[in-house]
Amino acid sequence: MEPKRRLPEWLKRRIGSGETFQHTHHTLNTLGLETICTHANCPNRGDCWSRGTATVLILGDVCTRNCKFCSVGHGIPKPVDPTEPGRVAAMAVEMKLRFLVITSVDRDDLPDAGAGHFRDVIQACRTASPELRFELLVPDFRDCQDKALDILDPARPFIFGHNIETVPALYPIVRPGGDYRRSLILLEKAHTRWADTQTKSSMMLGLGETDSQILDVLKDLRSVGCSRVAIGQYLKPDKNSLDVVDYVHPDKFDYWAQTAKDLGFAWVQSSPFTRSSYHAEQE
Repeated sequence: MEPKRRLPEWLKRRIGSGETFQHTHHTLNTLGLETICTHANCPNRGDCWSRGTATVLILGDVCTRNCKFCSVGHGIPKPVDPTEPGRVAAMAVEMKLRFLVITSVDRDDLPDAGAGHFRDVIQACRTASPELRFELLVPDFRDCQDKALDILDPARPFIFGHNIETVPALYPIVRPGGDYRRSLILLEKAHTRWADTQTKSSMMLGLGETDSQILDVLKDLRSVGCSRVAIGQYLKPDKNSLDVVDYVHPDKFDYWAQTAKDLGFAWVQSSPFTRSSYHAEQE
């Protein structure tokens, strides 16, 4: 049995605490809301919650897919909860949010893959907090991309995010339910349809990808009009997830940040702790 690899010093981070952290924790629990912060065992939870921000996870906590990098539960989801938009809106008011990231599990069981619920959450939040800005982190809307974008259209403006996650050669291992080309097509459709909407994607390093493969992904994202990119270190979220192949040094993340900027990305976050929604509110 291979011995457990020690976490390098640059990946050690304290768990959050303090009044703001506790207030965020209490608000989410009281309203019965899920966050990707918890379900994905995100290492930034303490930092974000201490700053009063969180990425809300809608459409339940059971995913219809079983990606090997993710610790969110998979199986048969419960019916969509019609009270959730109002509860998310109440959270935004209670936490005095100015920027909200909304993501979801995959819901391949729904005819619109959950697009209507994203719209409803945004509209409820906007009614309660008119100045609130949004970023969506959506699934790939398999088999209903055009329908999903039609449904989301009235909910703009927002940043439209969909994560490419990894290089295409690793999709069969890392993201068996996904399709690299399908994800690119979704980003391209959003960019083409909404010229004034920024599109965003994210990828994880440390799963065995090569530099040339990373560069190709960045070029592919730019070719479909993607203007925002987040690059971070993959960390194994639970015992059943894929093992880390490599801990990428912070200097290499700096290299990829500069490379992305040179390719024309307008917004770049690249560091070991970067996640798709980490510091998403920054211009």
